Amino acid sequence: MSKAGERLLKSARRARAFVRGEETEGFVVHVPEEVDVRAIRASLDLTREAFAARFGFAKSAVKDWEQGRRQPERSARILLKVIELEPKAVERALRVA
Repeated sequence: MSKAGERLLKSARRARAFVRGEETEGFVVHVPEEVDVRAIRASLDLTREAFAARFGFAKSAVKDWEQGRRQPERSARILLKVIELEPKAVERALRVA
């Protein structure tokens, strides 16, 4: 096998191990510096109040984020990014039985 082929196989194996939670070394998580909260909320067709209630945010925080008075903290930016990409997964995780 060529060196390029060996590198591709090694990368694929590492990616599979990462997905399985077996290996995390060498992988970097990108946390966005800014998140467009208004666009995320609008894409879900929710009012500020409904968005805050559905995902566990304070209504005042959502308003401040959207109006640029505050930036979401790192953990909130991570959650907002997940909401942007997979809102149903977050809803399932936060659903009360």
